[in-house]
Amino acid sequence: MRRSVLRAAGEYPAADPRDVVEEIAGVRIVDPYRWLEQESGEVHAWQVAQAELASTSIAAAGGLVEARRLIEKYSAGSRPALPRRGGDRWFRAMYDATGCTVLAVAGSPYGEARELVRLSDFDLAGQPAVLSWLMPSPDGSVLAFGVCTDGSEHNHVHLVDVATGGLLEARPRQLLHSAWAGGVSWLADSSGFHYFALTGSAHDFAQAVFRYRLGDPDGTVEEVPVPEASREYTYVEASADGRWLVASHRVGSPIPVAVRDLAGGGPWRPFVTDCEGIVAGHVAGDDFVAVTDVDAPRGRLVAIPLAGPGDPSTWRELLPGSDAVLRSVEVIAGHLYISEFVDTVARVRVLTLEGEVVEELALPDAGALSAPFFPMTELSARSSPEEFLFAHASLVRSWGVYAHRPGEGVPVTLHEPSLRLDAEVDYQWAVSADGTRIPYHRVRPPGHMSSADAPTLVTAYGAAGIPTLPTYQPDLAAFVAAGGVVVQAYLRGGGEFGREWFRAADKERRAVRDADLVAVAEHLVSTGLAAPGRLALTGGSDGGLMCGVALTSKPELWAAVLPRAPLLDLIGGIRDPYLDFVIRKAWGDPEDPGDVRRLQAISPYERIVPADYPAVYVEAGAEDPRCPPWQARKFVARLQAAQQGESPILLHVWENAGHGAATSASVAADQDAEWLAFLAAALELPLSARAAR
Repeated sequence: MRRSVLRAAGEYPAADPRDVVEEIAGVRIVDPYRWLEQESGEVHAWQVAQAELASTSIAAAGGLVEARRLIEKYSAGSRPALPRRGGDRWFRAMYDATGCTVLAVAGSPYGEARELVRLSDFDLAGQPAVLSWLMPSPDGSVLAFGVCTDGSEHNHVHLVDVATGGLLEARPRQLLHSAWAGGVSWLADSSGFHYFALTGSAHDFAQAVFRYRLGDPDGTVEEVPVPEASREYTYVEASADGRWLVASHRVGSPIPVAVRDLAGGGPWRPFVTDCEGIVAGHVAGDDFVAVTDVDAPRGRLVAIPLAGPGDPSTWRELLPGSDAVLRSVEVIAGHLYISEFVDTVARVRVLTLEGEVVEELALPDAGALSAPFFPMTELSARSSPEEFLFAHASLVRSWGVYAHRPGEGVPVTLHEPSLRLDAEVDYQWAVSADGTRIPYHRVRPPGHMSSADAPTLVTAYGAAGIPTLPTYQPDLAAFVAAGGVVVQAYLRGGGEFGREWFRAADKERRAVRDADLVAVAEHLVSTGLAAPGRLALTGGSDGGLMCGVALTSKPELWAAVLPRAPLLDLIGGIRDPYLDFVIRKAWGDPEDPGDVRRLQAISPYERIVPADYPAVYVEAGAEDPRCPPWQARKFVARLQAAQQGESPILLHVWENAGHGAATSASVAADQDAEWLAFLAAALELPLSARAAR
C-alpha cells in the first residue's frame, strides 16, 4: 500500500520502558510507560521535545504557511455568538479589532452595543482568558459569566452591574469544573442563582449544587436529594413565575430527580427518581414538559404534573414517538418548540401546550441547529422566553442566527452566514458486519462525482449518545477547499438515531462502533469513492479512542491517523477521578475482572504491537481535564517503540490548551494549521495553489 513521503525530522526523544506490573481486580497489567503519567520536569522536557519534533517535521514537509492561510480563511466569522435576553436587554460576546472578547449589552439581539467587560482584563501570565458561558439575570440588571484562564475549562463566576459596567466584588468563589451544568441558573426574581461547582480540588472531581444570593460573600451548598454520587452533574431550573425549582440530574441522560414548591415553602422532595431513560425539559405552568425516550426509543413529548410524584403513570403524552429523533424542547410564548433529527438533519416544529403541531420552521438548508453535546447542557441554552433564537449551519455553510415567533412564518435572519464552501454533498450508506446500514455524508470539491484518487478524510465519534451533527467545521472545510474529500460517518454509539442506536455500541458492545467504522472505510475503497493509500482518519476525545483502536487493529487501511485530545489508555484512566467516573458510565466496572479484561482488550495503549503503522499525529492539550496529556504521551511512546515502518509517529501537546472548549482562538488556529499541514503532507495533497485563491 502506498505510504506518504512524510518523515520525522530527527530521532524520537528517548522514552525508556520502565515496566510496572499491577493487578487490577485480579487482572495482571504490564505498564512500561507509567512514568509518563507524572507531571515532572523530566516528563515535561520530553513532552516539549516531542512537540518541537512534530512542528519541525511538519514544517519541513512544507505547506504549514498555506495551511494557516486556509484555516484563517475558513474560520473568519464562521460562528457568531448567540445572544441572550435579560429583561428588555440583549447580551452577547463580540470581538474587537485586536481579537479580544468583549461582553456587551444592546437593545436588540445584534443592535448597537455598549461594552461591559473586556476579557483581556482577566488574562493571566500571558495566557488569554476565555469566556466559558454568560447568563443575564431575568430582569437584565446583572450579567453573570464564567472565565477560564488556563485553557482547562475550569472557570470562576464573575458578576457585572449592567447599569454601571462595574464588576461586583461579592461573588461565588468556588471553581466550576466546566460549563456542562450551564454556568448559573437565575431565580425568577433575579435575587440570586444556583450553580454546580467543585467542593475540593479539580483533580478530585467532587461536585455539589450551590445557592448564591446577590451581595453574599460566597455561595452555600444546597441540599438537593440526588440518587447518585457527587461526581454526576445536576442542573437547577427556576420556573418563570418563581414557584417551582426543578433539579435535573445526570449529564448524558438527565431526569428531574427533585422538585421544590417555593410558593408552599416546602423542602425539596424526590420527583422522577427511578428512570433509566432521558427526561429532559422545562417547566411550563405547573407541568414539567420533557422529551423522553422512555417507551419511545427515538423520543416522545410528555407533560409531568409537578405537584405529583413524577411516576410514569402520571405522565400525559403530548407527542408520540415516530421515526424522527426528538432532541430538545423549549417553552416559547405559550408554545413548545421541538428540535428533531430526521436522517441526521435538523427539523423544528411548533406545538401548542396541548401537543398540537401548528407549524414547521423553514430552515435554510439541510444541516443542524447549534446545540450543546448533552441534553443536560442544553437545559440552560434558552435565549428568550418570547422568541425562538437559534443558530443553524450545514456541512457547506457557516453559522447564521435566526429568530422565530409563533405564527410569524419564515424565521427572520439576524446574522447572515459569513462563509459558504464550494463543495457538493451526498448521503451514502455502508453495511456493517451485523447487516446494519451505517450512514455517512461525503463532502467533496465540485466535479468530484467519482473521487477515485482524491485524498479522503473520515471523521466520526459514535459514543455517549452524542450526535454528530452535519454542520460547518472550519478545519474540515479547509481540507475540502484544498482538494480533499471529507466523509462524516454516523456510527452506532452516537445519538443520531435515538436510544437503540446509542445502546447498540455502549459498554460491553463498544466494539460495534469499531466495526461500523471499518465498514465505512472499506465501503469507500471497494466502491471506488476513496483510493487505497489515500484514506485518513480523525476524531477527538472518545473519537480519539476510536482512532487508536482503528490504528492498532487495521494499520494497513489508513495512510494517516490523527487523534485529537484523545482517550487512549482505559486502564490508566481508572487512576484519574474524572476518567474513572466516565469509564464506569460508558465502559464497565473497574472492580469487575471481566470488565477489566474487556477494557484491556479495547484500550489502544494495551493493543500496540510491533507493526508497520501509518503516519500518526496525536494532538493533546497540556491542561486537558477530561483526557489529560499523559494519555497521549504514553500511547505515542509505546507506538514509536513499536513502529516497524518509515512513517512518522508525532506528538504535540499544546501548552495553554485543554479539551477544546476553553482553548484560546490563537492557540486553536495554530493547532488546526499544524493538523491540516500534517494531513496534507501525509496524503500528498498540495496546499499552495489552493491557499493562494
